[in-house]
Amino acid sequence: MAVKIIILPILTLFSIILPLANSIDFHYPIVFNFGDSNSDTGGLAAGLGFRLAPPNGQIYFKTSSGRFCDGRLILDFLMDAMDLPFLNAYLDSIGVPSFRKGCNFAAAGSTILPATATSVSPFSFGIQVAQFLRFKARVIELMAKSKKFVKYLPKEEYFDEALYMFDIGQNDLAGAFYSKSFDQVLATIPTILVEFENGIKKLYDQGARNFWIHNTGPLGCLTQNVARFGTDPSKLDELGCVSAHNQAAKLFNIQLHALCIKLQAQYLDANVTFVDIFNIKFNLIANYSRYGFEQPIMACCGYGGPPLNYDSRISCGQTKILNGTSATAKGCSDSTAYVNWDGIHYTEAANQYVSSQILTGKYSDPPFSEKMPFLLKLKF
Repeated sequence: MAVKIIILPILTLFSIILPLANSIDFHYPIVFNFGDSNSDTGGLAAGLGFRLAPPNGQIYFKTSSGRFCDGRLILDFLMDAMDLPFLNAYLDSIGVPSFRKGCNFAAAGSTILPATATSVSPFSFGIQVAQFLRFKARVIELMAKSKKFVKYLPKEEYFDEALYMFDIGQNDLAGAFYSKSFDQVLATIPTILVEFENGIKKLYDQGARNFWIHNTGPLGCLTQNVARFGTDPSKLDELGCVSAHNQAAKLFNIQLHALCIKLQAQYLDANVTFVDIFNIKFNLIANYSRYGFEQPIMACCGYGGPPLNYDSRISCGQTKILNGTSATAKGCSDSTAYVNWDGIHYTEAANQYVSSQILTGKYSDPPFSEKMPFLLKLKF
């Protein structure tokens, strides 16, 4: 079994101050998250009425948690670092979920652009923002009626003080490559970001002031994309990743970063933080052995064996008849040795590494301030 050693700072400063931003209280009472499977804590499974099969959830939750992962997501680690509970999915009504400390509107497969008839998820960014608006209105309505809801719902003033987190856009790019040329994919980026900006504006108009925005990761290094678009070795880079996908992600991120700078200049009373997830993940894949991993691209849970252990016809945990024979996409014996969990998503071990790098503050614009009124409690 691989021994995973991740060196973490005992105390890490955490801030999202921009040069033009006003001072704010960093003790965020609640968090609202918007995104895709990178931060989905059960939204799509609840919304479409399905259950993720084991071994999803095997590491931390010991059962399927609605997360496309063997354990915790980056969002979970960040919530833990802020000493806040894991976010419940907006669409998950079972188990008397508490939304007192926030709510998660993310759903796997979601895009920034409006969903189409062929979309994996109908819960695109605009829908997620609309769900938040309904959530806020309903909370205010219920809290005005009775104080008995205080155990489950946030106070009205917390909406203005909350941290609003975003990790979405990956599916817009990855999905476009199935029907568009490289140049056509790049041509969609401005439209995607206009839609994203519109959503941010709606949230700002509702009082949101603290925005935490992740850029998109190296799409070309996902097993699924290597299997589908990397059959020609000339299409791969030195790491074995699909060059076009990563180039599109980089260009998307450049424009997203520019948008964040524009938003900060436009909303002087807001705090907009851009987090460079791409470089954290790319560094992990490029230097995987340095961080205790053995497989940077091959999926842990899949079917087909090396070099990719991925078959698009069968998802992690499923059993199907392929070519007349029963086949099961099984998990590997030690997921901590793998960066990739199921061909599309990262393992808990990889998510832990990415989270530890986010919390150094080096990958954010602006970098974390040294004027922090409190220190995060890291519980990795």
